[in-house]
Amino acid sequence: MKGIARLLTLAAVLVLVVGLGIVLSGTPEAPVSPGVSASSTAAPAPAASSPPVSPTTATGSVVAGSGLEAVAASSLPPEARETLALIARGGPYPYSRDGAVFGNFERLLPRKPGGYYKEFTVRTPGESDRGARRIVAGGSGEKYYTPDHYESFLLILEGQ
Repeated sequence: MKGIARLLTLAAVLVLVVGLGIVLSGTPEAPVSPGVSASSTAAPAPAASSPPVSPTTATGSVVAGSGLEAVAASSLPPEARETLALIARGGPYPYSRDGAVFGNFERLLPRKPGGYYKEFTVRTPGESDRGARRIVAGGSGEKYYTPDHYESFLLILEGQ
């Protein structure tokens, strides 16, 4: 009887370890081999059509069709505006992960093919690492700001 209980305990631990490995392998910060996009390791998300993003699609503070709130670029923290300027210039970027593929695993942004989104660090004063703030840029030029490491996003209305 002791042997069966021990075997069941070992099996439960193994299931937990495998499950944890699966969950952690799907996080945006998971290591990716050079030349391999983060999205290529996960099942591709079905492409969903979404309206082009522009200030004219905004109704109030929520962008029609996306469900995301919009924010004027001028209302962002100064470090986010600096990152927007770097993106517009094409760099150079201060962090090696800037420009890396953002997998959209949280599914908070409109679904697009793998490699569509790129992430860029927004410096956080007082942080010794990259901090939680990012700008995610879409292949069509739309940009999103997340102050909380992909927990929420705001559509950036550039030129405003």
